[in-house]
Amino acid sequence: MACLTIRNIDEDLKTCLRLRAAQHGRSMEAEARNILAQTLLTPVEEGSFVRRIRQRFAGISAAGDLSFPSRQEVRTPPDLSE
Repeated sequence: MACLTIRNIDEDLKTCLRLRAAQHGRSMEAEARNILAQTLLTPVEEGSFVRRIRQRFAGISAAGDLSFPSRQEVRTPPDLSE
C-alpha cells in the first residue's frame, strides 16, 4: 500500500471531511480513502454529459411548449448621409 501526505488543506475543508467521516462512522483517513476510491475508480461513460442534458430536458417539446412573438416588418434605417 502506498502512503500519501496532503499538505495545506483549508481548515473548512478539513472540518467538512471530519463531519462527513463522523456521519459514516469512519476516521478522516478512511473517509478520504473512500472518497478517492469512489471518485477515481468509478468509470466515466463517454458522452455522459450530453446524455444527462438530454434526460433532463426529455419531456420538453421545444416547438409545442414555447410561444413565439409574431414577426414584424423590419423598419427602414435612417438616412445618415447628410
